Order: sequence, then structure tokens, then C-alpha cells
Amino acid sequence: MSTKGGVAEREQSRGGLAKGLGQLDATTIVVGSMIGSGIFLTSAESARLIGAPGWLLMAWALAGLLTITGALCCAELAAMMPRAGGQYVFLREAYSPAFGFLFGWAVFLVIQTGTIAAVAVAFARFTGVLVPGIATTNYLIAPVPLGAGYAISLSTEQLVAVAMILLLTWSNTRGLELGKLVQNTFTFAKTAALIGLILLGLALGWGETSAARSAAWWDSTANGWRPEIAQPGLAVAGSLALLMLLGKAMVGPLFAQSAWNNVTFTGSEVRDPGRTLPRALLIGCGIVVTLYILANVAYVATLPLEGIQNAPQNRVAVAAMNAILGPVGTVLMAIAIMISTFGCNNGLILAGARVYYAMARDGLFFRKVATLNRHQAPAVALVAQGIWASFLTLPRTMTTDAATGAVSYGNVYTQLLEYIISVDLVFYALMVAAVIVMRRKSPAMERPYRTWGYPIVPLIYITIAGLLIVDLAYLAPSTSGIGYLLVLTGVPVYLAWRRRAAPARLAD
Repeated sequence: MSTKGGVAEREQSRGGLAKGLGQLDATTIVVGSMIGSGIFLTSAESARLIGAPGWLLMAWALAGLLTITGALCCAELAAMMPRAGGQYVFLREAYSPAFGFLFGWAVFLVIQTGTIAAVAVAFARFTGVLVPGIATTNYLIAPVPLGAGYAISLSTEQLVAVAMILLLTWSNTRGLELGKLVQNTFTFAKTAALIGLILLGLALGWGETSAARSAAWWDSTANGWRPEIAQPGLAVAGSLALLMLLGKAMVGPLFAQSAWNNVTFTGSEVRDPGRTLPRALLIGCGIVVTLYILANVAYVATLPLEGIQNAPQNRVAVAAMNAILGPVGTVLMAIAIMISTFGCNNGLILAGARVYYAMARDGLFFRKVATLNRHQAPAVALVAQGIWASFLTLPRTMTTDAATGAVSYGNVYTQLLEYIISVDLVFYALMVAAVIVMRRKSPAMERPYRTWGYPIVPLIYITIAGLLIVDLAYLAPSTSGIGYLLVLTGVPVYLAWRRRAAPARLAD
């Protein structure tokens, strides 16, 4: 199979997606889809779970290791099969159409749409720094119980999140050129903002009270950490408890580094994909992982550990900038994060629709989703994704205190992360294993790029991901369980669509 022509170009000749993405565009999709809200928010929860600055950095470093090893493997598959749908195609070809469909179904129900929803909620949350009326508890429709510990509400924060999703969905229906322009512009802006945060933190931090100067760099218990408080109901203690909570502390960092595979969803729109896609994945992931670790060093250099753990509404980056520059820093950081989340969601919305488009062309999704509008954009896929992602901003967990009867409502952002990461890890691990499967299944297939460190690199990823999947199933069974249940609903749907599908598959 030729990577410079072949399937992707035949698709375009049939009036399909146009090949409009070059090296810079593909790299900004990787960077822009990764840098969103997570780096500015999730360190607070991670620090609460493990209670020491050294372990906080370890959580981010291990997440970075997973990202880099995953990208090294994904690059081989992307160069081999540069088609619309990316990971959906890889799983379909390595295992069976059923695996590809379940991934695409999960992308639609929870992985992509849940990420879009979480990033939109973060955008709204930081807008609330500038406009106090935009808040989690400023309800237009107060929480309405749904049963089974869930409620649905519409706050001003949720309304802004929905508006952001719908605006970017509309702009992406106007064609790839506009989506690409928005992506490139916002990626450069937010990368510069993140670099500015790092430089200010490293240059002006290191005060006497900063976490970096703590004598208990690795000793969580010396900082008042107790596993039974960090994770109520945890039945283990000591080093095992610390390791288990280290795994859960990686949820935020993994979310912050997720979506690096989104560029593969646009595979048939990339020029010279055999060279462009591997470079975009490796350069983009390398840049982001490095910036994320440095940003966390800046946090521990600027804030005391308690300041990271108890940052108002988990806005660690805002707390750090406030410590450095005062109220001006708070405003500047809020604006920077709004830019970051806006650009991130543009990339997520642009790329995600290509998966449903590819599924529909295989007869495994609604037929209309396989159509393009006059701007050569998968408009129906974009609209369906936008509607469901908007809905996902509305539900929230509901907890009743047995002693007082008081009802509290969960953090929409945090619960979306726990839905996403468990499911995402399963499919990432299957994708990495697909490199091994395809080496055996199709050894003669052209491979413009081969995974560095094979087979050690894939095995590192699969091992760490497997341990995390088990860890999260034990520590967060309700939220991770819902993620798995959503995926499993795809089994009867797949069987129904399979019966309806035409014998000849409309492959890319």
C-alpha cells in the first residue's frame, strides 16, 4: 500500500475528504488537542491523593511515559493506514470490525464527547474568574434527581459550556480551512501562555513556603496525608495504598495528555502521511509531555503543597499566577486558559467527527453521517457529536449524607475524567497491542515508520495500562463502571447494524 496515494486519494476522488493538512497543521492538531484544561486543573486532585510534591511529579512523569510509548506505537499504525477514522481503522484491521465499532461507539458516547464536555466545562469555569455570575452553583435549572445517585442541572457554567461546544461545532461545518486556521492560531497562543507560566514560576518561585523546599519531598505521611482520607473506604494501607493512589492520581495527568491520537482520525486529509503523521505524533507528544512536567515543577516551586491541594475550584495555575503577580496574574491566567480550552475543543471537535464518518461509510453508523456538506466537512457527524457532548455537561453525581440528610452534587469535570480514562486506557492498550498483531498478521505490509524499541516499548505501555485499568476498577467502580457499561451497549447496536449493512463495505 502506498502511503502517498492509494486509499486516501481514491476517497478524495470520490468526492470525499480533501487532503488539506501539512506537517505544521498535523502537529498543531496533536499539541492543540492535548493542551486544554487538564494541566491547569488536575494537579490539585492528584496532590490530594498522594500528598507529596515528589509523588505529584511522579504521577505526571508516568503519564508522560505512557503517552510517549503509546505515540511511538501509534505512529507505525498511522503511517501504514492513513485513513479517516484512525484508531477505529487500526482496531478494525488488527482484530475485527466489532472491535473497531466498539471503539467508535465509545468515542461517540464517552471518550471524545466526554472530553469535549469536560474541556467545555473547564472553559466555562475559567470564564467565571472574569464573570462571577458564571458559576457551578448559579442554577438556571436546579438539580433534578434522576435516581441511582445522579441528577441533571443547568447552571450558568453549564450553559456557557454548551454554547462553546455548539459554536465550535458550527465553525467546523464551514470546512477544513477554517477549522485548521482556528486550530493553528489557538495552539500557538496557548503554548506561548503555558511557556510563560513555566518561565515565571521557575524564575520567581522557590519561596521559603513552596512545596519544592519541603523536607518531606517523598514522605506523604509527614505532610498529613492519610490514605483513608484521600480515598474513603480504602481497605489497604502503607506502600500498597500509596501505589494504588498513585495510579488514581494519574487520571488527571492522563486526561491532560489524552487526545494525542486525534490526528490519526484525520489520516486521509494529511498530505504525505507516511512521513507527516509519525513526525506529528512524536514531535507533538514530546513537546507537550516536556511542558507539562515543567509546569508542575513551576507549581511546586511557586505554591506550598496545601496551596496546590486546596486551590479554589482546583485552579492551580490561577493560584500560581496569583502568587507571582497578584490579581493581575489571576486575570491573565484565566484568559490564557480560556484560549487554551477553546483551541483544544476545536481540535477535538474537528477530529472526532471523522471517526463517525468512517464508521458510517462502513455501514456501521447512521447513513447520513457518511455525507459531506458543500464545504467538504462531515456536517452531520459534527452536529450529532455536538448535541451529545452538550448533553454530557448536564448530569452530575448526587450524594446524600446519611447523618444529616444534606445533599451534595459532584464535580462535573472530575466525574467526566473518571468515565473517560478507564475506557480510553482499554482502547489505547488494544491499539498498542495492534502493532504486535499487525506485525504477525500482515508482515509484508509497507511500514514507512517502525516502532522504535519494538517489542519492549509496546510491552511497557500494555503493562502499565493494564495495572491502571485494574486499579481504577477497584478505586472508582461507579464512574469507571459506567464508562464500561456505555461501551458494552454497543454490542447489540453493532449486531443490529451488522445485519443492516450492505455486503460491500464502503471502505476508505
